[in-house]
Amino acid sequence: MKGILVIFFLFVAQGMFAQTSTDQQLANLYYTNGEFDKALTYFEKIINKQSPKFEVLRYVECLEKTNQLKEAEKVLKKQVSSNEGDLEYIILLGDFYERNQKQDQANKLFGDLIKSTSSNGYQAVELYSNFIRRGKVDWGLKTLEATRKELKKDYPLQLQFAEVYSLLGRTDEMIDEYFDVIDQFPNYAPQVQTALSQQIDFQEDNNGVYQKLKDKLLTRIQKKPGETVYAEMLIWLFVQKKEFKSALNQAQALDKREKGNGQRVMDLAETFVENQDYVTARAAYNYVMAYGKDAPLYYRAYTDLLNVRYREIVLEKKYQESDVSAAISEYKQALNDVGLNRNTVGIAKELATIQAYYGNDALEAGQLLDSCLKMPGLTDMQRAEIKMTLADVLVLQDDIWQASLYYMQVDTDFKFEAIGSEAKYKNARIFYYDGDFKFAQSQLDVLKESTSKLIANDAMKLSVLITDNLGLDSNYTAMYQFAQADLLLEQHRFDAAFRLFDSINAAFPFHGLADEILLRRALAMQYQGKWNEALVFLEKITVDHKEDILADDAVFQMAEIYEKHLNDKEKAAEFYKKILFDYKGSLLTVEARKRFRALRGDAGSEEEL
Repeated sequence: MKGILVIFFLFVAQGMFAQTSTDQQLANLYYTNGEFDKALTYFEKIINKQSPKFEVLRYVECLEKTNQLKEAEKVLKKQVSSNEGDLEYIILLGDFYERNQKQDQANKLFGDLIKSTSSNGYQAVELYSNFIRRGKVDWGLKTLEATRKELKKDYPLQLQFAEVYSLLGRTDEMIDEYFDVIDQFPNYAPQVQTALSQQIDFQEDNNGVYQKLKDKLLTRIQKKPGETVYAEMLIWLFVQKKEFKSALNQAQALDKREKGNGQRVMDLAETFVENQDYVTARAAYNYVMAYGKDAPLYYRAYTDLLNVRYREIVLEKKYQESDVSAAISEYKQALNDVGLNRNTVGIAKELATIQAYYGNDALEAGQLLDSCLKMPGLTDMQRAEIKMTLADVLVLQDDIWQASLYYMQVDTDFKFEAIGSEAKYKNARIFYYDGDFKFAQSQLDVLKESTSKLIANDAMKLSVLITDNLGLDSNYTAMYQFAQADLLLEQHRFDAAFRLFDSINAAFPFHGLADEILLRRALAMQYQGKWNEALVFLEKITVDHKEDILADDAVFQMAEIYEKHLNDKEKAAEFYKKILFDYKGSLLTVEARKRFRALRGDAGSEEEL
């Protein structure tokens, strides 16, 4: 009998739980739909002492929306009394009074609340946070002022004051509070920098905040010349404003004052390089090198100084013929100064790349890399990297099968590493150049699963190219000629490649390779730093082949050219936005959205998108 009773009560409890769950769902459904009178019926069934706060608040809102104000006030008061210590309910009650023209009652409630917490710093900060969350910035400030008056400087409130002054637009006071934090806790400088960067747009500074910060920092530096924290803050400020020359001057002055070894300047130089201010980066590296060859950072600065040349020529394509000659001379002088050894292999590889691709001397580049390969004491990774660069140079020299051998060796030795995947991809391209599309395809199929996203994407693109354009004999002929032209582009023999593209277009005027040929012409122009010419070919893809698979890629490349090379941010944003709206299924959508937001700012982007 006892067992039957237990089972009976279990069934009853289960039924009651199911009914409550259904009532909750209906209550929240009607609330969401704005049917407050219907929602109220179900909220009244489920509201109890254990109800979650969001349901209680929805219940109160339903009461207000149906003009049951006395009942709403009663519910809130009940929650205040039964949830002692929950400041949010008290603020919600005051909020209710404000909404219903009972400002005096709200003022008294908030005033009493502030009095009761002002002698306890922890409670006061909690109350302040609750006010801010509810958008009651003025009451948040009154809380802080009362607490500071009560506790003096015994409880630090500078960060909270700085935040509320920022919300109220009281910039001078915000800055002073942040600097008071640094006075008391110098180690908090990074947190202050983070807070300032979140609250101030240094590139769109219409309120003169930058100048105020700068003036106040200079004043603090003069008052406390023995402390470095404000000098470091000034360097940080110059960097935020992208006044890199001023940042370097300040860093050099601080380094000399500290009798340092240039480490501070060296770290800053990396920022200059990342922002493509190569003139200032060179000045920074030369400053570090001026400490002499025996200084600990000399050779690192020397290597990074050379790398600036490499970036300008190889990565940015910003060079004249005289720059290439100067770069080769500087690299050779460096190898002559420090010798060719395992520590200078990186310098040798960069020199070989510049010689082979931009200095028309692939033979000497290959000889230099051969010498590196024979060097004792190399790590396995160093040897693999040299082989990769040497193989690239051999492709340039049209010795594709020797290049293939090196690629295969790296693939075998580093099968599960990124460099191994890159080697497999480049080797697949060798067979593609030679017209062995079937074998190339088999290698590309493996690479589609590569852990390297870049390699996987490149493999996918080449695989799709082969699949889409290989079939009939005429297609094979066109495809083979296209692959040969691709090899010519890889060898930087642009005129010869263009002639072959012209012959393909003439022999196969309606071939599916037409858009690929336009894309290759655009890439050839980009290799040479001819950005406007590249844009012409890319735009032709978007007009003549707007329904084809390369259209979104062409638009994305146009955006990148405007952003990174022509410095036209508005135009770049326009093309990233075009990806989002005109090519919604594109794999480039996520990256385009990220870059669009970076160019236009998160708030503006969300509003537009």
